[in-house]
Order: sequence, then structure tokens, then C-alpha cells
Amino acid sequence: MATDSRPLFSIVSAVYNVAPYLPDFIDSIEAQTTGLDDVEVVMVDDGSTDDSSRLLAEWAARRPGTVRVVTQENGGQGAARNRGIQESTGTWITFPDPDDVLEPDYLEVVRDFVRAHPEAHMAATNRLIWNERSGKVSDSHPLRAMFAGSPYVDLSASPDRFHGSSPATFFLLDAIRDADLRFDSRVRPNFEDGHFNCRYLFLFDRPQVGFLQRAKYHYRKREDASSTLQTAGMHPGRYTAVPEHGYLDVIRRGKEAFGELPGWAATFLLYELQWYFSRPDPKAGERPVSGEVPERFHELARQILDEVDVHATSPYLPPSVPPQARLVLEHGYDPEPWVEQEVLLHDLDTTQELVRATYFFTGDLPEEQWLANGRPIEPSHGKVRAWAYYGRTLLRQRVVWLPADVSLRLLRNGEPADFIYRRDPRRVQVAPPGQLRWWLNPESGFARSEIPDMLRQRRPTSRLSKVAARIKDRPAVARRYADAWVFMDRVHDAADSAEILFRYVRENHPEINAWFVLEKGGKEWDRFRAEGHGDRLVAYKSLQWRVLMSHATHLLSSHADAAIVRPWPVLEFTHAKWRFHFLQHGVIKDDLSSWLDPKRIETFVVSTPQELASIAGDDTSYVFTTKEVALTGLPRFDRLQAVGDRFPVDKRDLLLVAPTWRNNLMPPIIEGSQRRDLDLSLLDSYFVKAWMEYLRDDRLAKACREHGVTLGFLPHPNLQPLLPHLDLPAHVTPLSYEGQDPQELFARARAFVTDFSSVAFNAAYLQRPVVYYQFDADLVLGGGHVGRAGYYDYERDGFGPVTASAEDAVQATLDVLGAGPHPTGVYQERIDVTFPLRDGRCCERVVERVRLTERDRSDLPPVPTPQA
Repeated sequence: MATDSRPLFSIVSAVYNVAPYLPDFIDSIEAQTTGLDDVEVVMVDDGSTDDSSRLLAEWAARRPGTVRVVTQENGGQGAARNRGIQESTGTWITFPDPDDVLEPDYLEVVRDFVRAHPEAHMAATNRLIWNERSGKVSDSHPLRAMFAGSPYVDLSASPDRFHGSSPATFFLLDAIRDADLRFDSRVRPNFEDGHFNCRYLFLFDRPQVGFLQRAKYHYRKREDASSTLQTAGMHPGRYTAVPEHGYLDVIRRGKEAFGELPGWAATFLLYELQWYFSRPDPKAGERPVSGEVPERFHELARQILDEVDVHATSPYLPPSVPPQARLVLEHGYDPEPWVEQEVLLHDLDTTQELVRATYFFTGDLPEEQWLANGRPIEPSHGKVRAWAYYGRTLLRQRVVWLPADVSLRLLRNGEPADFIYRRDPRRVQVAPPGQLRWWLNPESGFARSEIPDMLRQRRPTSRLSKVAARIKDRPAVARRYADAWVFMDRVHDAADSAEILFRYVRENHPEINAWFVLEKGGKEWDRFRAEGHGDRLVAYKSLQWRVLMSHATHLLSSHADAAIVRPWPVLEFTHAKWRFHFLQHGVIKDDLSSWLDPKRIETFVVSTPQELASIAGDDTSYVFTTKEVALTGLPRFDRLQAVGDRFPVDKRDLLLVAPTWRNNLMPPIIEGSQRRDLDLSLLDSYFVKAWMEYLRDDRLAKACREHGVTLGFLPHPNLQPLLPHLDLPAHVTPLSYEGQDPQELFARARAFVTDFSSVAFNAAYLQRPVVYYQFDADLVLGGGHVGRAGYYDYERDGFGPVTASAEDAVQATLDVLGAGPHPTGVYQERIDVTFPLRDGRCCERVVERVRLTERDRSDLPPVPTPQA
């Protein structure tokens, strides 16, 4: 314990350019209920170039004898902490990060624990997540259950327990010094803490650790996503140095010290490794998927899993580990193929009399024989879904739809499979109190989730929803909205596939009770009413809209955002009875499975054979099959073709420049809408600067004058709020989607310039020349936007030249304008292959497909799986 000459606690913090966060950290130290008489604070300034040094110096001046500032050249967090170990004198040492904060009684709780347990080797503190954007602190850390009840455990007898966060840990300083233990700076960008904690705990035969629930450490989730953990996705060290110098080194040291890797360490390593496999490639954002880095990672992952008894250890993993990650750890690197014994039957469609069956496997698809009432059948729809990680498929999933009005059996490789109707929770070796309450308490979140949506009691809180709940079942109301087909594009604008399909239905199918929903007010609302069918226009969030949606049979939209498909003002008083039909607002060319897979889609409209195969074909990442995905063409293509016919060559007076948005540059969607706040910092982004360099080129202005065309700039709707703030040159005309006909803009185009926007397919459908300006292809196609590069290769499949610099993009534009009004050579050939049908019947096919979802489909012939 502490003596008169030795403080009880040494707080060591590595500081590098965190000036905006330091005041919060300093205030939280100063606010400790224990006071700081028994505390020393060692702040190691690791070569900061911002205002951190001044803030630290001022703090040290206010707290002489308590706060010391040590300055060194930048060497990284580990080197700074190692310097702090040298400078410290306390009995216990801890390493909080200077962008985080401690609750006022943090040190008091730890002090009481170490006094009550002088034999303890470590004190682990409870991490809460502090969301900087919202300002909320939540007890949502995936390991929070380990702290329930503040257990004091012997890790050698508790393989389910581990703690790897050095900032939220108190260590015995003498033990660190006696072992000459230091942070290993090779282990970057993460796991430096876990590596240090494991090596520290290996110093003790039976490590005694207290998990202190009341000692609350607030981990800041930065609004700008700039923390080490938040930016680790593309760091090559995460896939090479961390597994080699971190995980494998822990395994080696553990086996040297104990003959075998202690159970708690094995569980910890599997838990760390599962984060690599918690989400497959298309759903994981930026990560390497090709080249030497992922190849080295796969080699190292296999070595790690060979050294750990995965099957014996995985039952100790926390329940937060996703099931697919467990399967990858257990089977993904096994050289022998594996097939899940149980086949899950789920998603029964009682209208179409179809049921979905799925199971996981590795290697080749087993030989299947599906039987219906004892007779062989082919699935109505089927595919193999690929679960790819770092460019390699490690797990596969069979997905089929089968008739639900027969007795089903399956033989795989001649052996009968077991059917199950729900997946049981994974077997565990330890039953902690949190799990007991989750699974067995009838009032737990799990118990509530077991109640079917249609049986849940609704308690509306808003005034309009209360009124809607009261009047929706009145006979006159029910008759008016019975079997309604509800059409929407965006909440705040229209003129896309939903409006075009709505107008087709109103003119050709009067028997359909069709309605259109749009936010009231603004140019789009006025335009829609002026162009007819205003008596069928319903204001979004109005009482009429709430009542309409409570009776809707079908919801048809070109968008699939939550504000459309899961509108809370409706769901707070009734359940969703409608079937959702995704009309799309473009041709999918990238992998959008991360966004679309979680959505319940009855009809998924696609426009090209390649797009169909990329979604419903084998070894794609999408869950959808030919049951949902239909090659009909976009409804808006019917009108696009008609509008295009009105603009022969002599009327094409526009060079249309239409870039898409960037997910990493945009503020989040305003809750309950499809709008985003205006963020003027975008004006200084590389994205805006790159496009402005192109637009301001004098050669472009001259070429437009020579060819008699106007240069029109039409940014994506998410970027439209920036238009008034852009310093556009005089020869550029700003264009908007609201209040005018965007299809007419496409039809007027003499040529079309974009980056990655799917509206290039509109230009191709109209047979207009295209130029691609892709200055940030590595970022966008590597997962930095809403998806990841899919089947579509711009160099191989694109409808025009692909450029990476403003100079090259300008030159390509000049070449295209000079070559005439039509695509040439290989680009025309690609257009012909992409769009084999231009028959003006897209709307007709979509209506037929929607009606197909209203009938028994079990008697229809099997639909072949589309091939790429």
C-alpha cells in the first residue's frame, strides 16, 4: 500500500495532439472525490504540435508536486507510456487516454477495492461509451456483462473472464518493473493494450482480478472518428503486425510460462480475432481485400487458430460474438469441408405458400436431394450466399425457397438432414447472471423480442397517432383505404420510379387503390398537384398518411430508408402489414448488401442481366434470391425513353455533370426524414476541390461555347444544399432535382460526366456519351462509401473513358464532345449488352410482379439461379 513517500496511484497518460479533449480529461481528474493527495499524474507529451503542450504546462503550474509533464519526440503511444513507467513512483499505475474521462468516484472505488484486497494483481474498470456527437453516455460496451456484480476472480479458474484495456486497468508498478515489462510499439494500431495486459498477467500463477462495475471509465467515441480504434480499418499493421507480434506472441509467451495457453488468454484471443470476422467484406467499411496484406493476414489467422483449441474455447466467448464469426473461427480455416447438420426453416409466406431453408457450410455445396411428400423436387428459388472476409470466402450459406404445402425432407450426400424451426443459443460453459436474466426473465429484452410484431400492444404517444388508432377501423375509413397500394419516392421529392409507376397504375389499372405520399409544401408538392392525381396525394406524417399506411397492402418506393420502410409514426400504433417492393432509383453496380440485406423486400427490381446475377446469383453476398429479385427494368426507364425521343440531336444542348455523394463526408440523416444538416465544412473537402478544379477549366468553357452546349452542374440530392455556397464559375449553370424534371435534363444531354453515380446508366439507356472522373476510386470502391466494389468494373464495363485527374477528365470530355452525339465503338457494344430490352414495358412488368406476391407460388416451376 502507499507510504508517506509513495503515492497510491500513478496516472500516466500519453498525449499527442489532443488539445480539444484535454480540458475534459483534466477536469475529470480534478473532480475525483478522493482528492489528489495520494495521486501522481505523469503526462507524457509525445511531440504534440497543437495546443496540448500549453494546456499541460498550465495544469502542472496549478498542481505542482502532483502533475508532472514529460516531453519527448514523437515515438507513439507505447513509447510514451514506457517513459511514464520510468517516471512513476506509485504503488498502482494506470494509463487513461487523454481524450477520455473518469467519473468523480473512479479512484475512490479502486482505492476501496485495493485496500480490501491487498493480494489483488489487477483492478479492471468498467468502460462506458461516450458518444461525442450526441453527448450521451451508454452502458453498451460488448463486455459490460463481465462487470455485473463487481466480481473478484481467479483468472486461472475463470476462462470466461479477461480484460485487455490498459487505459481502464490498474497494475502493480513493482511487478511491471521487476519483469522489465514494457509496451511493444510493434503492435499497432491496436492490441498494444491487450498484449501488455496478457504479459502482465502471465507474471502470476493464479492472477487475481477485480472487475469493478462502479469504477466508470468513459471511452470517447469521437465525432470525427479520428481515434486510433476508429481509424484502424485500413492500417496494414492491423492485419500483419497485430496478429504476428501481438496474438502469436501472447500464445508463445503463455505456453512458455504455463506449458499451455491459459484458458482466459485463449478466450481473450478468440474474442479479439472475432472482430475481424464480425462483418463480412461488403458490410465492414474500409478494409483490404486484395494484395499481400490480406494474404498475410489469412496465413497468420490460420496459425493462430491452429495454436488455440477453438472448439473447447468458443463456449466461453461472450454472447455478443456474432454466430457467423464463431463459425468462421471454428471452420473457416479448417482444410476439411464442413456442413451444418441443422437446416433452418424460417420466413414462412402463407400467401405464396413458400418457406425459406438455410444452412451454412464450407467448401463445395453438398450433393442435395430435396423431397416433397417423398418425391424429388427442385427448390422454387435458390442460391449460395458467400461470406467473404478480406477477399476470401471463408463461409458459405445455402438459401432456398420451398413449397410450404408439402412434407419436406433433405438428403445431403445421401445422409438425412435435421430440420429446425429456430436456432438455439450456442452452448456455454459458464452461465453468468446477465445471461440467466436475458434468457429466463419473462420481462427481458429477449422475451419481448419473441412476441410477434402483429401481437405487440401499441401505445402511441403522439396526438395524431392516437387519433389514427381510434379512427382507422371505422367502416368508411377502412373501405376508403382497403388494399391500398402506396407509392413513394423520397420523402421530400418525387419524379422517380414510384411516381412514374403510380401514374401508370392510375391510367391503366383503375381497379388498384393507388395513393402517392410526399412531404407537403415545396416545389415538388405543387408540381405533383398541378400535373394531376392531386386527389390521391397524401402528406407524409399527416393523419391521413398514418391511417392509409395502417391499411396498406403494398408499399412501392424507389428508396429503402427507414423513414419509408419503417416509419415510426405509423408503427407506434399499428404493425406493418404491407409488402415492400423496392423499385430502385438506379442500376446497382457496387455491392450494397450491407445496406439492403437487413430489409424485408418482397420485390427487388433490377434492370440488367448482370445486375440480376450480382444479387440473386451464386456466391454473391446478398441474401436475396429469384423469389424477390425480378428483371423488369426501372419504371422510370419507360418515361425516360419517351422523354429522350423528344430530344433529337439538334436539341441536345447540355453537358451534364452529375457527381454522386460520399458517405464519409455527410452528416447523419435527420431522424424521421431523408434530409441531412447542411455542413459547410464540405466546401474545404478534397471532393469539392476536385470537382471545382474540373468545372473551372477554361478549356471546358471554350469547348461548351464551340459546341453550343451549356455546362450544367447537378450534384446528388444529398449535396444539393451546398449548391448556393459553391463559387461556381460564370459558365456553369447550377441544376436541382427539385422543381424540375431530371429526366428531361438527362434527355437534353449531349454528353454526361459523373464519378460513380448510377445515373450513368440513364445516359447509357438514352445512348448518350459518358465520361467518368474518379479521383478517389480507392476510397469509394474500397468501402468508404455505402458499399464496396461489386461485379461492375468501370474500365471493363463502363460506358465511357475512366479518368483520375481533372486534366484527364477535361481532355476526355473534349474528345467525347468532338466525336459526335452518340457513343462510339466498344461503349455502344457495352450499352447493347447491358440493356437488351428497350420496349417501354417496365411498368407493366413491375405490376405483374407485385401481383405475383398476392398468390400461391408453390405450384410454379423452379426459377433457375442466374449466372454471371
